[in-house]
Amino acid sequence: MNNTFQTYQIFFSVEGRRYLAIGKLGVFDFPAGDYVYTGSARKNLGKRIARHLAPEKTCKWHIDYLLTSTWAHVTAVYLWREKECRVNQQTAGAIVAPRFGASDCRAGCGSHLKYLGTSFSDYRDATRRPRNTTSAKPANSTANTGPLPNRT
Repeated sequence: MNNTFQTYQIFFSVEGRRYLAIGKLGVFDFPAGDYVYTGSARKNLGKRIARHLAPEKTCKWHIDYLLTSTWAHVTAVYLWREKECRVNQQTAGAIVAPRFGASDCRAGCGSHLKYLGTSFSDYRDATRRPRNTTSAKPANSTANTGPLPNRT
C-alpha cells in the first residue's frame, strides 16, 4: 500500500434541483441532495484540493463547474492512500452525470461523481472507509495538504 495520500473525496450538497453545463461533457440534471466527488493528484494534493474549494477560479476540471456555483456547499473532504478508482468503486451512490471526472478512467467507473440522496450524515458515517481499507483521514487535520480554505 502507498504511504502517501493520493486520492481525495469532496462531499458537498446541492440546494434544489439544478441543470448545469459541465464543460464539453454536456448539460446535466443535478437533483437536490448530497454528492461525493472522488479525485486524485500524484503531487501537490493540497494545492489541488485548495483550488477546487476556492470560490473563484477558471473551470478546469469537471468538479470546478459545480463548486463555483452558489448553490453547492462543501461539507467534508477526506484523503486516501488507495488509488482513485478503487476508492470511487467502493463508494456507493447513483451516477447522475456519466463520465464526470472520469474522462480518462480506464477502470470502468462510469463517473467519479456519486449522488448520495438526501441523508448525507447517515451516508457519510456508513461509507467513511471503503471496504478492506483503513487509510482514510479527514483533510482538516495534519494531513499532507496544509490548511484548507473555509468556504462559506
